[in-house]
Amino acid sequence: MSALRDAAMKSKAWPFEEARRILKRYEKKAPEKGHVLFETGYGPSGLPHIGTFGEVARTTMIRRAFELISDIPTRLVCFSDDLDGMRKVPDNVPNRDMLLANVQKPLTSVPDPFGEYESFGHHNNAMLRRFLDTFGFEYEFISATDFYRSGQFDTVLLRAAERYDAIMEVMLASLREERQQSYSCFLPIHPETGRVLYVPMKEVNAKDGTITFDDEDGREWTLPVTGGHVKLQWKPDFGARWAALDVDFEMYGKDHSTNTPIYDRICEILGGRKPEHFTYELFLDENGEKISKSKGNGLTIDEWLTYASTESLSYFMYQKPKTAKRMHFDVIPKAVDEYHQQLRAYAEANDPDKQVNNPVWHIHSGAPPKSDMVVPFSMLLNLASVAGAKDAKGLWGFIRRYAPDASPETHPQLDQAAGFAVRYFADFVAPKRVFRLPTDQERAAMEDMSARLAAWEGGLDAEALQSLAFAVGKDHGFETLRDWFRALYEVLLGASEGPRFGGFIALYGIDETRALMARALAGDLV
Repeated sequence: MSALRDAAMKSKAWPFEEARRILKRYEKKAPEKGHVLFETGYGPSGLPHIGTFGEVARTTMIRRAFELISDIPTRLVCFSDDLDGMRKVPDNVPNRDMLLANVQKPLTSVPDPFGEYESFGHHNNAMLRRFLDTFGFEYEFISATDFYRSGQFDTVLLRAAERYDAIMEVMLASLREERQQSYSCFLPIHPETGRVLYVPMKEVNAKDGTITFDDEDGREWTLPVTGGHVKLQWKPDFGARWAALDVDFEMYGKDHSTNTPIYDRICEILGGRKPEHFTYELFLDENGEKISKSKGNGLTIDEWLTYASTESLSYFMYQKPKTAKRMHFDVIPKAVDEYHQQLRAYAEANDPDKQVNNPVWHIHSGAPPKSDMVVPFSMLLNLASVAGAKDAKGLWGFIRRYAPDASPETHPQLDQAAGFAVRYFADFVAPKRVFRLPTDQERAAMEDMSARLAAWEGGLDAEALQSLAFAVGKDHGFETLRDWFRALYEVLLGASEGPRFGGFIALYGIDETRALMARALAGDLV
């Protein structure tokens, strides 16, 4: 452990860099609360999306990195801002008319359009927790509704009433003049309509802990700031939550980055110590637009898990968190294969420095499994292309010939990936395949290659078969060998890219590859 800790203290892996910043926070004195608190926030205005998962996954990676370099206990809190008013109806939910009738009510007071839970907020919270539980995250869930109504927030809310002018000074400086006229950091919840009101305050009474305001009909009300009668605007709420919970670390997307000084200052005004932050770049959909809960664009967690493992998604989340990434179905195969490459690299590394810098250390909290993927996912996709398989069983006859010792029982990751590959091929590859006839040069080369394969006595050695393919390309004068292999892919597989062709032959079989070439040359695939 000491060797790993030493390696972690100098590692350039971003979770360790963040963990060392948090450790420095307590270099002079241990936290009085007895632990370091990591927090992730969630706005349940729509169904949880994959970015929400990424925030918890990445925070967990930093938490585990911190636990390697420090003996201070840790907690992770997932906080749902479910007392927030529903400002608009999401595009991807049923019963829109019912939701429209409840606009501006707290999400936990809006009926569940799916008819399954106590409220829309409870539904979305349950969805979030189910997603997080799928990945085995260790976290504590806090509902803002419970936090406000139970009195846990009361001390900070009373302090906000006492320091109202200081908070307003921070907030007003960040607002346009027209917004300044009606802004208040307190949002009363109307006692009759139940709606969250955006109205100016007539009085904030710090002594009594109350606010006085006129509602939208001009009627005057006085409410206590405690007990869930009032909530804070979302920017002050951010900082107040940090102060109330004594949060040490929170990450969020770059769309929050300009607000960081506001969050920090309000936390300090309310008697807290601002936490360490990490700002990540946003995920983009296939069109390069920001993923949105309300739009429902981009990949969902369930969609990713239809075509690949949880670990491959975690690997995708680990990569370059400060770089914006397209998150569409076409990123899945690369993520799967790179994840298993890293697993193999970890197994071969006895050096602690290499281990703590490997993404799989962070994905698996320091205990990565061994990879049994003796066939890459990209190869399985191509096998699915030519095998006509309907499920994983349809690929195993080919896999066993390539790897005689493999079986679904001994290679469960490979078996799972085979099933994913068949599904992915059917949904995304097959509809886009475009086969073409070969040029005269390509036809001559393929006929030659088929003849050489007919006389082949080298067995199913992938590297030797790759050398044979190289030799054919050279002998037939292709300007670059890349053009030769692209021709093989386009004529035989209907795609412009493909696997190492020697490995494909070894997996699919020599006779089967020759038969595929014969069908392609006869024009049967076009």
